[in-house]
Amino acid sequence: MGKSRRRDSKHRVLRNGESIRADGKYQFKYYVGGKIKFVYSWRLEPTDPVPKGKRPGPSLRELERQIGKDFDSMIDPSKKGMLVLELVDRYLKTKTGVRPNTATNYNFVRNVLAQEDFSCKKIGEVKTSDAKLFLIGLQDAGKGHSTIKCVRGVLRPAFQMAVDDDLLVKNPFAFQLAGVVVNDSVTREAITKMQMRKFLKFVHDDNCYCKYYEVVYILFNTGMRISEFCGLTMKDIDFENHLINVDHQLIRTPDMVLHVQETKTSAGKRKLPMTKEVEDCFRAIVDDRNAEKPVAEGDVVQMEKAVDGYRGFLFLDDAGLPLVAMHWEHRFNNMVNRYNSIYKEQMPNITPHVCRHTYCSNMAKAGMNPKTLQYLMGHSDITVTLDTYTHLGLEDAAEELKRLAEVEQARKEQEKLNQNRDDDEAGTIVAI
Repeated sequence: MGKSRRRDSKHRVLRNGESIRADGKYQFKYYVGGKIKFVYSWRLEPTDPVPKGKRPGPSLRELERQIGKDFDSMIDPSKKGMLVLELVDRYLKTKTGVRPNTATNYNFVRNVLAQEDFSCKKIGEVKTSDAKLFLIGLQDAGKGHSTIKCVRGVLRPAFQMAVDDDLLVKNPFAFQLAGVVVNDSVTREAITKMQMRKFLKFVHDDNCYCKYYEVVYILFNTGMRISEFCGLTMKDIDFENHLINVDHQLIRTPDMVLHVQETKTSAGKRKLPMTKEVEDCFRAIVDDRNAEKPVAEGDVVQMEKAVDGYRGFLFLDDAGLPLVAMHWEHRFNNMVNRYNSIYKEQMPNITPHVCRHTYCSNMAKAGMNPKTLQYLMGHSDITVTLDTYTHLGLEDAAEELKRLAEVEQARKEQEKLNQNRDDDEAGTIVAI
């Protein structure tokens, strides 16, 4: 007699690997790399009803088909049970040797994810619609666009790593963010030339903030990033050749540790020519720094401390450490608040980055070649620079048309003068 076939309570034949547990739950046994794996379900076929009080889920035969697809795709079905947060942790372990601020951003994203239910979801269950709804939910919960962009900036490559490792077939985060969440971030607009002149005059004449005039002027007229300016040392100011050497930046991590690191991008390494006014400001800063001495005998002199081997920073605090971006952002905020407390016509928010954006805008309006402006700004991508040109408004367009009209009028007048001169010369020759 042949071996009798195993059947369930409905007399259905069970296939190889299928069995029924004592509690009535179906299970399927398979092997991955010589190790036994199991999947379970309360239903054998998709048409079977879910037992009362039991959680619904795919039937055993559906799970078997998925396992078959995974094997065909060379995917280990057991690894699809990895949680999203576990995948992110695995991905972050591969990001070695990153900059301190990049490591801080990674840690921030992980903390955001750890607070979300999405982090406990199995990666094999995450569909594209799940990924989109998660990001939309973050925005609905009050998270800013920049935060969502950072979160997706980690999840997308993490899931791509899972695809490359043959854990998944498709990356559920491989979509454009613009079509999913609304970019509600506030754009830092450049201020007008008139506003810039008024603010500079106010800082210059104010008894309290006049000591910062040179810094404000330099930032408005060089377009440097504030981290680049803070990283400047005495050796970086070349008065002989009238150049500023920009090849590093100074940053401070959340745990208050200072670091000197390379510029934001390789294009950030550049030499900026100084105008006479900018050079005069740097000379004043250097003279003030060299003149700093104890005010009275017995004062404790704080020796300047080196940061990653760099010394000679332009501005130091009472502890002998260089000033960082946060110091200048606070000072700009105080200067704007004081200005607005005095004048009826309010000044918009001005930050060191607004100074940089204003410089870029002014150079674009002046007709500077985009490639030249890209170099001066240290932009790695020309589209970032060109974006400044596309933000020129109606007033800028009117001024440009007026300028072109004046050029055309001057050309016509010159042609008329040349024609009259030619006629006069021709009449003289005829008379002779």
